[in-house]
Amino acid sequence: MPRVVPVDPAQPDPAAIADAAEVMRRGGLVAFPTETVYGLGARGLRAEEVRKIFAAKGRPPGHPVILHVDGEAMARSLAAEWSSSASRLAAALWPGPLTLVVPRAPAVPPEVSGGLDTVGLRAPAHPVALALIRAVGEPLAAPSANAHTHVSPTTAEHVVRSLGDRVELVLDAGPSSLGIESTVLSLGHDPPRVLRPGAARLEDLRALEPRVVHEHASIEGDAARAAPGMAAKHYAPRTRVLLAARGGEAIAQAIARAGLERARVAAIVVTDGARRAAAGCATVVPLADSPEEYARGLFAALYEVDRAGVDLVVIEEVPADPGWWAVADRLTRAARR
Repeated sequence: MPRVVPVDPAQPDPAAIADAAEVMRRGGLVAFPTETVYGLGARGLRAEEVRKIFAAKGRPPGHPVILHVDGEAMARSLAAEWSSSASRLAAALWPGPLTLVVPRAPAVPPEVSGGLDTVGLRAPAHPVALALIRAVGEPLAAPSANAHTHVSPTTAEHVVRSLGDRVELVLDAGPSSLGIESTVLSLGHDPPRVLRPGAARLEDLRALEPRVVHEHASIEGDAARAAPGMAAKHYAPRTRVLLAARGGEAIAQAIARAGLERARVAAIVVTDGARRAAAGCATVVPLADSPEEYARGLFAALYEVDRAGVDLVVIEEVPADPGWWAVADRLTRAARR
């Protein structure tokens, strides 16, 4: 099992940060918290160390990973071109849950970008992540710290459960505050295009860059290279997932159609009617009826139902509302067979 080192999320112990930085300098992998999810980190400008991330996750080569930076100055050094739009978005939304995809500089190895001529850059809004980047002194490549296509981790426990000793050290700063990944915005498209919905809201992006467009998209198999999390099946527990319309009647019908004893079914629900309909299921996880609170608890709920060892997870659908865009995207991909 990896070493798990507790750290204060607001004021991380410099000794713990120095310990993690030394592991990275030796070429080891460190899982660290961000405000979105926990990342699996290596020094991002060293191809051989980035390849270790892919091996640990079981992730096919050719999938881009995000470079985490401590601000715009470091980001500029990694970009072959840095536009006024990039500066405007970074000034307003960094540090925070926005990844900007820009033309990559020659210093960025192709392993980071999946062989593409672009790179995704993000400044995380978490004191532990920022302290680690600064202690290492260079950008950190860090996809989510979980096995490929499985549920993203929002706690150190999730990391250990998913990766075990494939990671050397885990910085444990408690649960991630947002609980869902960053929004990925490509500035190489004209107009700028959202590649992955996330914790940064579409309306906030359009307030800064009105031409931003978004269309739901997924890419099958090993061709899923446009952005992290673009595979059709992603964010998935090991248990089969079935989405059901909102309300108790739809949940009851979905459970009945499955033909399973309720002791073999778990449910993730929002409405009171759905909670009543799921009574008797092996595990029932209620989540809040607000996109921010729901997102904060979603991945933890998926880990909980996975641990229950059931044969099916029935999830009540969320509203078809722009505020739920990231949650709806994750549920759709989790339920893909």
